[in-house]
Amino acid sequence: MANSIIQPDGWAEAKGYANGVLAKDGTLYVGGQIGWDETQTFRSDDFIGQMEQTLRNIQAIVERAGGAVTDIVRLTWYVIDKREYLARQREVGEVYRRVLGRHFPAMTMIVVSALVEDEALLEIEATAVLGSAAS
Repeated sequence: MANSIIQPDGWAEAKGYANGVLAKDGTLYVGGQIGWDETQTFRSDDFIGQMEQTLRNIQAIVERAGGAVTDIVRLTWYVIDKREYLARQREVGEVYRRVLGRHFPAMTMIVVSALVEDEALLEIEATAVLGSAAS
């Protein structure tokens, strides 16, 4: 079995990258997701709104690969405004639990000066282990 490119149905084509790659061993690598929707349109210019969309994008890729959010083992967050992230911790927690529940994988947060898409306020990449590879 070869590695598989994972692209949720109805999503605009990813150009120059893959939204997800499912390796032969059941490891799913989710490329950095940002706060745009399946048409690559930003519906929010707010950190929390973009964060929720970003997490929902990750959820869609994991589920398209046959997994569940509980299969996520690692999240790496890239944020451009540390102060806003820290000031909105309550909202961050509420949105996180609404999308991913009380599943807390290994996480890293990195503060960056900018992201490739100028409207993006954060980017999150994920790693999940699906199926029998998780045991």
